Amino acid sequence: MAFVLDTDGPVDTRATERTVLRDTVLAATPATTTGTPRPRKATDSDLPVGARSSGALATGHVVLAVVAVFSVFPVYWLFATAFRRPEDQLSQSPVPWPLSIQNFIDVSGQIPIWGMMGNTLVMAIFMTVFQLLTSILASYAFARFDFFGKPVAQFLFVGSWLVPFQITMIPNYLLVSQMGLLNTIAGVVVPNLVSAFGVLLLMEHMRAFPGELLDAAKIDGRGSWASLWTVVVPNMRPALAALTIMLFISAWNDYLWPSLVLRQSDALIQVGIRSFLTAEGNNWGAVMAASGIACIPVFLIYIFLQKYVIAAFVRSGMK
Repeated sequence: MAFVLDTDGPVDTRATERTVLRDTVLAATPATTTGTPRPRKATDSDLPVGARSSGALATGHVVLAVVAVFSVFPVYWLFATAFRRPEDQLSQSPVPWPLSIQNFIDVSGQIPIWGMMGNTLVMAIFMTVFQLLTSILASYAFARFDFFGKPVAQFLFVGSWLVPFQITMIPNYLLVSQMGLLNTIAGVVVPNLVSAFGVLLLMEHMRAFPGELLDAAKIDGRGSWASLWTVVVPNMRPALAALTIMLFISAWNDYLWPSLVLRQSDALIQVGIRSFLTAEGNNWGAVMAASGIACIPVFLIYIFLQKYVIAAFVRSGMK
């Protein structure tokens, strides 16, 4: 046992250390008047932050996977029916076996599908380009300029977007007939040169565009026209790419208006697919094969512009 000489006599250092340690523990332990406290139930807040975020992330992935399956299944069933044998076109088997390309051969032999695809592509490109151009100009004017009748013009744009197509279908048909554009692709394009949806979508992006950049361009001597095409449009590529995809898909999938204007059934692919649905019977294998071929341009344009679409969603979420 170690002793230390003090003025008052020897002292036990180990006993002193135990006393100090006991006093420290008693001071750190909260006093209770009701005895031993009850154990508290564990909650989600007791979990580490990483564990909580991992659980929420896993739940989100499961939900997205289920939604993706429901969204992709109709496309899968389309191609599954297209690759069945003609005698198995009504089969309910989820796996098309044995595989066959006879439906595609029948489609190529019965309708000029590649010429129809070309006509549809030209029509969709013209409509998309004109709608995108008018949307950029109109949204820039609404967002950056004050002019007489601006609230009325905005109200008319919103109202035209809310009016169903079936209401304007007959007046548009009479107008196209008087212009001599019946049975032409121009008759399909002319009434659809402006998209109210595109104007409203880009208008919000134009309003959120930093005004400091436009002021700097004005100081550099650029006018409104030059500022639009050299400053605004290059910085809105994600939004323009997303709008381009939506406009192209809308034009490509349009069926009712082209079927009214075009009297010949071999002009556009959407009208040509109808030839496989007859009173004698429906050739569902050929319908699915032609529809699968018609989906190819939409898939390609989405693949090429996918990164811009994702950037548009990310930028919209950061506002």
